[in-house]
Amino acid sequence: MADNGAQEAAVDISVLARASIPFGDNSVWADVSPLLEAACKDLRDGDLIHGDNFNLFAAMSALEIMDPKMDSGIVCKYYSVDEAIENGAAPVPISFDKTVDVQRAIDIMDHLLACEATWHKGHSLAQTVFSCIYLLRPDRTSSHALLHSYCRVIRATCKAVISVVSDARTHEEEDLFTMAYGLPLDGDGDEKCLSLLNAVEETTSRQLRACKAQSSRRRVLEDIEPLQTNLDLEEGYCKALLCRLRFRKHFYHVLTSMRRPQGRGLELARKHISSCILELECILKSSEFLRSSACGSCEDIIDDSTTGSGCQPVGFDASLNSRLSAPTPPRAIKILSWKKAIEYFVKLLHDLDILCSYSLDPLLEGVLQFVVQFQKSQPDLVARSHLQLLLLQDGKLYGRDSIFAVITRAAALPEVTKNHDIQKNEYIVQLGQLVINMLKILCTNAAWQRRKLGKMLQDWRVIYVQLELVFRKDFGEVSSIPDDENICVKIFRHILLWVEEQTYWIASRFLILGFELELYSPSEYCMVYWYIYVVLIKLAEKTHLKMATRNDTSKRKAKKKRDSLKDMGREYRIPPAVLFVQCQMFLVEGLTMMLAALANEHMILQSPSPFNTEQERFIQHFELLQKACVPDHISYPSFKESTAYARFSTLVMYNYFKDAQRIAKEVKSSFANDPEKLAELRKIEQVAEHNSIALNVMCRVGALDRTLKVSFEFGHHPYFATAVVKRS
Repeated sequence: MADNGAQEAAVDISVLARASIPFGDNSVWADVSPLLEAACKDLRDGDLIHGDNFNLFAAMSALEIMDPKMDSGIVCKYYSVDEAIENGAAPVPISFDKTVDVQRAIDIMDHLLACEATWHKGHSLAQTVFSCIYLLRPDRTSSHALLHSYCRVIRATCKAVISVVSDARTHEEEDLFTMAYGLPLDGDGDEKCLSLLNAVEETTSRQLRACKAQSSRRRVLEDIEPLQTNLDLEEGYCKALLCRLRFRKHFYHVLTSMRRPQGRGLELARKHISSCILELECILKSSEFLRSSACGSCEDIIDDSTTGSGCQPVGFDASLNSRLSAPTPPRAIKILSWKKAIEYFVKLLHDLDILCSYSLDPLLEGVLQFVVQFQKSQPDLVARSHLQLLLLQDGKLYGRDSIFAVITRAAALPEVTKNHDIQKNEYIVQLGQLVINMLKILCTNAAWQRRKLGKMLQDWRVIYVQLELVFRKDFGEVSSIPDDENICVKIFRHILLWVEEQTYWIASRFLILGFELELYSPSEYCMVYWYIYVVLIKLAEKTHLKMATRNDTSKRKAKKKRDSLKDMGREYRIPPAVLFVQCQMFLVEGLTMMLAALANEHMILQSPSPFNTEQERFIQHFELLQKACVPDHISYPSFKESTAYARFSTLVMYNYFKDAQRIAKEVKSSFANDPEKLAELRKIEQVAEHNSIALNVMCRVGALDRTLKVSFEFGHHPYFATAVVKRS
């Protein structure tokens, strides 16, 4: 059979020779289809072609041709930048008509803004910003002051953004973001981009002032050359240009100010952010003038346009870099519309403004609360990169506080301990690195963050065991040694307690992110809330112990021993931080028991999954927690045992939601100066109130009226569900 195939191939080769197409002086193109067809006939199912110069790896690495989505050459209009320039794709000047030249320059600026926003969203630089041919040949624009200055500041801005994302290493989420593909990011003289931009801005400002001059100052108008030839449009074009130039200038200042060490440029950055937002408003308002002056040359659908005028910009070819630079993705991408690009930059600036207004809280608890709150607005990659670089500089918090000092404050140790030599201990150093890694992870997107936090739990458990073993080896049975006798023992006790508390905080964050990512189905809410409940119990316990230890130390310093015993019962009070966790704890316990009772009394249809059992889903959701033993001795059987006997007859006797409401009301006054926690307590109170009412309805009517249908919504809180009871 192989011989027959070879003969057919040999015959077909002679056909190929006759069908060859001359191409140039030294090469010919031939149709190999008959040869491939003959080879295919000789192959059976499962067979592969293998030769000295061809194997499976080569086949998998081959370039797929004739598919517009995969073949970078099939849709190319030009084969090189020089060819595109020779064919007039990026003329300089853009037009010999000055009015048209200004129109098209503004269109280029608008399209570059849309490309930049698309790049920030995760697409490649080569397919977005550097699809502009003017950027690929920087020297060609030197005779066009407006275009030249704008292109230079665009390149400098891209370089600054790449530097931020690369230094923060958040680009791991978006592999394409920092790839430069050999593009000319470092143009000669780009460091002077602002001086060039300022010169063009000043000229345009003078032209605007001149066109506004009254008849008595007509002499000024004659002394200054106008921007373009149509004086009726002069003011509109000057204003449209100025707001675009000024936005570029202020945005570049924002990026450079925020990179100053130890947050020294944050106040200045806020001023530039405010200016940026004002200029974006002016840019948006200029669209009406630009559309009216475009005179029908604009696109019919303005909403999808990438320019304010609605016209197609000149000087762009998205497919050019796909052919010239091998790593550039071949697939064509859709550039964000001009309006969506402006919306993106407004949101980015608001996110950066939140960072700049941050008080640089030295307490780790405050840092974590700020980061979690900041992440609720779903900031994009650039804002999250700036967040990380603000928090961590040179291995220190804000570039000024050592991580060991941060740990000692978090562990409620005295300020003097931050310089203790114990920080040189190998495992203390590793703990410091874990804190740094945790802060970096919390600055990533929700999906990446959850996955990394889950894996990190094991590291925190391991470091706890290692620290415990080292200190037991050095100090023996530490429970018999008073803190006052050995400062190392005191540091050991406090840090171990804090490590446990932080481990449970990470676990709770891991579980809560599952709601944000919509990883849980309604049939799994019961097990999820139950697991959150057991984690919160441990978190409240460790937080309480840490605070009790701190209070005990301060009392010993302030009082005599005989007085402390007398006043202990009178002065003891549960700290607000513990009550806050307890409030959440009662709420999730109530949700767990309500869902379990609904399932046990068949008021919710529990359709079994055809793919996996409830136990398998339990393992899938909590495998990383189980591997880290967070908490200890927690398993699927313990979940079933806790919920198997839940009934409405018992729930009505002890309403967990009322306890959550009560604590929320009591603890509000303690967080009067903390708007985030105050808002959280109000939401918890709303959920508890609605669920308490729903529980009463289910207890009274549910057993008698089987038409009642219970569903769960997240209208009052993002991850604490509210029961909705309706008749079907």
